[in-house]
Amino acid sequence: MIGLKNIAQNSAPLFEAVKRYIDDKVIPFHVPGHKHGRGIKELTEYVGEKVLEMDVNGMSDLDYFNNPTGVIYEAEKLFADAYGAREAFFLVNGTTSGIQAMIMSVCKPHDEIIVPRNAHRSAISGIILSGAMPIYIEPEINEELGIANGVTTDSIEEIVKAHPNAKAIFLVSPTYYGFTSDIKKIVEIAHDNDMKVLVDEAHGSHMYFHEDLPLTAIEQGADMCAISMHKTGGSLTQSSALLMGDTQISSDEVKQVLNLLFTSSASYLLMCSLDIARKQMATEGRKLLQNTLELARWGRDELNKIDGVYAFGRELIGSSGCLDFDETKLGINVRSLGYTGYEMEMKLRKEYNIQIEMADLNNVLAIISIGDRMEDIEALVDSLKDISEKSQIEDYKKVEYLPRFSKTIVSPREAYYMDKRLVKLSNSIDKISGEIIMAYPPGIPILCIGELITKEIIDYIEILKGQDCELQGTSDPSVNYIKVLN
Repeated sequence: MIGLKNIAQNSAPLFEAVKRYIDDKVIPFHVPGHKHGRGIKELTEYVGEKVLEMDVNGMSDLDYFNNPTGVIYEAEKLFADAYGAREAFFLVNGTTSGIQAMIMSVCKPHDEIIVPRNAHRSAISGIILSGAMPIYIEPEINEELGIANGVTTDSIEEIVKAHPNAKAIFLVSPTYYGFTSDIKKIVEIAHDNDMKVLVDEAHGSHMYFHEDLPLTAIEQGADMCAISMHKTGGSLTQSSALLMGDTQISSDEVKQVLNLLFTSSASYLLMCSLDIARKQMATEGRKLLQNTLELARWGRDELNKIDGVYAFGRELIGSSGCLDFDETKLGINVRSLGYTGYEMEMKLRKEYNIQIEMADLNNVLAIISIGDRMEDIEALVDSLKDISEKSQIEDYKKVEYLPRFSKTIVSPREAYYMDKRLVKLSNSIDKISGEIIMAYPPGIPILCIGELITKEIIDYIEILKGQDCELQGTSDPSVNYIKVLN
């Protein structure tokens, strides 16, 4: 689906309808109550009148989000066409709602679903909502960098044989760091065993529009995938899309699930940004992404000239669990500089006014996108060069990535509804977790609800706390206490 030139893709029907509404100077006796920004002057003065005028509500000429038949419907059809999908649904609660909808569309209570253990927390919430039972599969680990790759086809074949009645295989591709799995082969395995393939493609919305980027989930035959258009496609934060491939999954069932999850007051700002971002990517995406790739390649090359810095990339293709690599993900290993990734993130922000996307114990990650400029990349390179010159370069000493993931003792849904009590984290060994603990970003659970708490996991959590890592999911913000099942 690279470089689409379809004339229809030059239009943005929803955005154009909202512009007509504003130009007509409609007198609003509908919500929202700020009435085109007049009721919240401080915000209007800062962001501008047009933004607040676009914050409108469903009506006949602007269509209705939960049952679109007009301009939203047209915009979604154009989106599907641009992405080579059978259907597309706008999401205004991020990719989280798309992942939940995918799982709920194919799984009923007690159905098994195969899930990589490095899946985002939204997959766990989708499992809780559906009542499905997760069958976890371990992703491949790059031991030197301390990061997760994808899952291998061999491990998929093995787990499918062990769980032949599973309804679906859930995949994360690309990973946060840009590694992709062999979705095409996994789809063949799944479909031969009457299973669906659902893909968290949150970080791959741009991959549809340039031939140097990895093959996408839809291109490789996935039944459904969810993309975060706001992450790499140019739309506003919280705007995403659910894509349906050539699948036997019923569109009507998916719509019913979405209506359970959707707000009845969707943001027209978010939806317009999806409409415009799709138009831009469909008509100019290849050119924009060519520039993005050139920036990322230049930055990676320059970073790899710096003592103590390793910006990893395509050389890792072919390693276990890595079929291909998205070069716009600029992962930088900083351990030889004597810093953890968390320390480097704080140093870059406080001393160089640079905010990177995420950090772990060994690495930092910069996302290079269509909005970046050469001066931005130069600033990142110059900052790390300066840090290197002021650092004592050390032999590379990795910090262990993750403890072994724990065992599921109680299904996530059952655990969610069971009685719980609060105990000290240090006293929770061998108890069953009543909460999720995750490092954010990327939002991958260290411990899932219903899993056995081990000393190894507690030790790792304490390491992260010592690094001022952002831990989420527990009722105690400091994660000194955790809820366990009675």
